[in-house]
Amino acid sequence: MNHIIMAFDRGVQMRKEIPLFKIGGLQLSAMPSAVAGWLLLWLALALIAVAAIGLTRGQAILGGALATVIHILSETAHQVGHAVAAGRTGFPMIGVRYWGVLSTSVYPAVEPDLPGVVHIRRALGGPVMSCGLGLAAMALTLLLGPADGVIFWLAAFAAVDNLLVLGLGAFLPLGFTDGSTLLRHWRVRQ
Repeated sequence: MNHIIMAFDRGVQMRKEIPLFKIGGLQLSAMPSAVAGWLLLWLALALIAVAAIGLTRGQAILGGALATVIHILSETAHQVGHAVAAGRTGFPMIGVRYWGVLSTSVYPAVEPDLPGVVHIRRALGGPVMSCGLGLAAMALTLLLGPADGVIFWLAAFAAVDNLLVLGLGAFLPLGFTDGSTLLRHWRVRQ
């Protein structure tokens, strides 16, 4: 999926990869940048909660931490979507590597030349999963309403994160996104 990042990671950075645990046959690991990214995300979300939403510092610190956990779980669900789609193609994923505040699908180092349609199917799995979760979180947000305070804002964050960042945002062709994979392999099909 993220060929630029994966190529970089195979070099010097591979030694710094931190194995986490296995989930459903996928080895989850994190680069040091993931830990830094998660801490910075927590800080940024806590500051936004104080400045824009008006939460107390204590609520903002807890809310920022919970929103960061929601983001990590959402990122993981996005990758599970890729894994399910990849498994259905017969060319499964083997892991997930977190970096910054994002992650990369990890496939076997040696795969045969795969037709573009396989790459396209694998790339679509993550955004489909994220959009589904985003719609569910949006429904929860609408059911709760702003009177539910921090819980409402956490549901709203989950909706925005999944729909706009991990769902629709994944289609932006930034070189390391699902959109780049789709564009590259769609062109080959034409």
